[in-house]
Amino acid sequence: MTIILDGGMGSELIRRGVGDARGLWSARALLEAPEAVIEVHRDYMVAGAEIIITNTYSTIPSYLGKLGMERRWLELTELAGKLARSAVDGSASKALVAGSLPPLSESYRADLVPPDADAQPLYRQMVEALEPYVDLFICETMSSAREARNAASMARRHSTKPVHVSWTLAEAAGAGLRSGETLAAALDGVADLAPDALLFNCTSPQAIASGLAQLAELTDKPLGAYPNRFSVPDGWTLDGDAQTVRRELSVEAFVNHALQWRELGASLIGGCCGIGPEYISAAADRLRSA
Repeated sequence: MTIILDGGMGSELIRRGVGDARGLWSARALLEAPEAVIEVHRDYMVAGAEIIITNTYSTIPSYLGKLGMERRWLELTELAGKLARSAVDGSASKALVAGSLPPLSESYRADLVPPDADAQPLYRQMVEALEPYVDLFICETMSSAREARNAASMARRHSTKPVHVSWTLAEAAGAGLRSGETLAAALDGVADLAPDALLFNCTSPQAIASGLAQLAELTDKPLGAYPNRFSVPDGWTLDGDAQTVRRELSVEAFVNHALQWRELGASLIGGCCGIGPEYISAAADRLRSA
């Protein structure tokens, strides 16, 4: 059985003319256009998503602090949880809500992961803010074993709900995590926490295929995949504008990758940055009919 995840939130909001890729990024919509956030959630559910992910990727203090709004981070985190729950409750969908626990500094930057003593209290507060509204937690775009452990350990310690861990991979297929660590090391880093599912996200479809093949040899946990449609240079930050669109990742190509990932053992499949509802709809149709 394949469970369909949603696609990118921030990129979809930008495509609809809500906010931009700088500053508050997708968190801006929580302040200025909350109905747009609900609409994107609902469009993914109409497309077939059975799990939607909260719009909390950029409600973290480091991003909000750039505009002097650091003190509002828990308020906005909770609001994102409320909006996701409202989207589900106001629809005919039985989709689950996953609370996103993102990197606390920059995506892909294992070198910028905060010290454990700083990261763990922030993840604990994030878990507690989202707990009333979500059905599970997903530690996503984890660039290193330590980053994943910090997020997953707080979700395990402060909630009884399922915890999924999703790492981001080096762009070169088979090269391990963005940190350079092997997938075996990544798995060892969270093994005692017994994650309910292990995924790869925010990287190329090819790297994900290689990662799934490797991880399937190391664990019998449910596996998942949700790639992005952008590639970025080394040292990139979320405020940067040097993204390159993977133009080869058409809807048809995405569907073909999704079918391959299922063959490699993935049972949770969706999309990340740049993957919109049309991608999720096409993949859902094929995966359910094939």
